[in-house]
Amino acid sequence: MNIKSALISVYNKDGLNEILEQLSNLGIKIFSTGGTKKFIKEQGHNVTAVETLTSYPSILGGRVKTLHPKVFGGILSRRDTNQDIVELKEYEIPEIDLVIVDLYPFEDTVATSNKESEIIEKIDIGGISLIRAAAKNYKDVLVVSSKSQYNSLLNIIKTQKGNTDLATRQQFAKEAFNISSHYDTAIYNYFNKNKLENLKLSICQSEELRYGENPHQTAKFFGDFSELFSQLHGKKISYNNILDLDAAFNLIADFEETTIAILKHNNACGLASRENLTQAWKDALAGDPISAFGGVIITNKEIDLETAKEINKIFFEVIIAPSYNSEALKILKQKKNRIILIQKGSLNNKYVFRQVLNGALMQEKDTKVETATDLKIVTIKEPTKQEIEDLLFANKLVKHSKSNTIVLAKNKQLIASGVGETSRIDALKHSIEKAKTFNFDLNGAVLSSDAFFPFSDSVELAHKAGITSVIQPGGSIRDKNSIEFCDENNISMVFTGVRHFKH
Repeated sequence: MNIKSALISVYNKDGLNEILEQLSNLGIKIFSTGGTKKFIKEQGHNVTAVETLTSYPSILGGRVKTLHPKVFGGILSRRDTNQDIVELKEYEIPEIDLVIVDLYPFEDTVATSNKESEIIEKIDIGGISLIRAAAKNYKDVLVVSSKSQYNSLLNIIKTQKGNTDLATRQQFAKEAFNISSHYDTAIYNYFNKNKLENLKLSICQSEELRYGENPHQTAKFFGDFSELFSQLHGKKISYNNILDLDAAFNLIADFEETTIAILKHNNACGLASRENLTQAWKDALAGDPISAFGGVIITNKEIDLETAKEINKIFFEVIIAPSYNSEALKILKQKKNRIILIQKGSLNNKYVFRQVLNGALMQEKDTKVETATDLKIVTIKEPTKQEIEDLLFANKLVKHSKSNTIVLAKNKQLIASGVGETSRIDALKHSIEKAKTFNFDLNGAVLSSDAFFPFSDSVELAHKAGITSVIQPGGSIRDKNSIEFCDENNISMVFTGVRHFKH
């Protein structure tokens, strides 16, 4: 197909001038309207107003400009269909071979304006219709629906003198439908106001990953990684890195004190809150120095030189912090593959979802963080001030650990956890055994459970280990049994009324 005529209507004029020069050099007739027509004339190129073609002016404050049979007939006409050719001649409709259109910046307007009237006016009607029409008729029309395609179009004009093949037009059409569907999804989600009704997700930005969960699996990340992180050093991010980053990102968001966490396979294996960052690191590492090998480290404070020297003593995959001391950064960059990230943004997604079977599950994100006022003391003995701080600390951790999970903590340090177990008592046994392996004294430690105790066996085992205070949601028909045991053995226990399952 040889381009003989073009319709151009764009909101963003950047990069358009060179295309106009090439089209003019080839003698291609240009139709346009509004601000685009004015721009083309100012650049010194011949242009025919759409209003001249249609014999109708732009009306309704610019809402209707190109919506006319003489425009859409020229785009949608089938060049190999005699009836279409006859009708074009009868109604004096010129064939349009190239459509260059972009859309009103609806998403940008939603992000920057609270005025509904302004947002509604950025819902493109003519542009989206032109894109869909040209893409539908890709057998005869080339559609350029994004500024990102300008270089490809220039290459076609320069090297092929405006000739295009079917495969090229089909590829451009595919991109056009990608843009139009994304645009409509953004509009729907604006009107839906984040309600749990229909799941419509459209992410155009993507990045190839080295591989998936395992080397034999291909993978991509869909999203804007640079919106949340700046990578200062290291190898390319992997699929498993991103899973750990997501877990780390959400975990550290629940802590305001100076805190460092070490994660492995999406679970914290070490975490401590301290006034001093270096001490926080040492105590986090002490929680499980074996699992920390090859892990992901995250903190909510700037990494200083002293802390960097300590962290540099072990092998780890990724480190995330809001900033780094320049000398600390030199230390951490000593390993060429070590991934060093700056956390820039925060997550504000209200829902989480996952693909299951032939559909998807979607739910509100678990944003609940318990405070002292949420605790219901159900035992005779009340927890001490220190125990309450530790209970709340442990409960934050339990929320971000795979179920079934038990977390043991003392003095705002993760002592041990049992995660991903099929029974709660096994999770507790695992955590106690792990704490003993690393020579922790459990006397005075606290226990957090992500769900209620179906039997009193968990508090019985906790008592034998030296644990003195327990936090759990409550809600079992046998809560009384656990409470009675705690009362008989001088253990304090509080209920939150909130379960924190994580699967």
